[in-house]
Amino acid sequence: MTHLHLADKDKLMSELRTVIQDAEELLRMTADQVGDSAEGIRARMTARLHQATNELHHLQHVAVTQAKAAGHATDEFVHENPWKSVGIAASVGLIIGLLISRR
Repeated sequence: MTHLHLADKDKLMSELRTVIQDAEELLRMTADQVGDSAEGIRARMTARLHQATNELHHLQHVAVTQAKAAGHATDEFVHENPWKSVGIAASVGLIIGLLISRR
C-alpha cells in the first residue's frame, strides 16, 4: 500500500463511509424490486459493500498503527537524545518566532 498523508487518509475514509452509506440506502430503496437481475445487482452490491467496509477498517487500523509508531519513535528519540531534542525544539521555536514577527 502506498503511503498517504494523514489528511488524505482521513478524506479517503470519510468518502468511503459516504459511499457505503449511499449504497446501503440504495439497497434499502430497491428492496421491493424483484427479478433475477435485481437480485444479482443487490448480491453484488452487498458483496462490494462488505469489501469496502473491510477496507475502511483496514485503513483505520493502518492509520492508528502508523500514528502509534510515529509517537513511539519520537518518544524513543527524545529519551535517547534529550539535549538534541531541546536544541531542535528551540530552533523550531526561534524560526516560528521569526516568521510571526515578520507579519
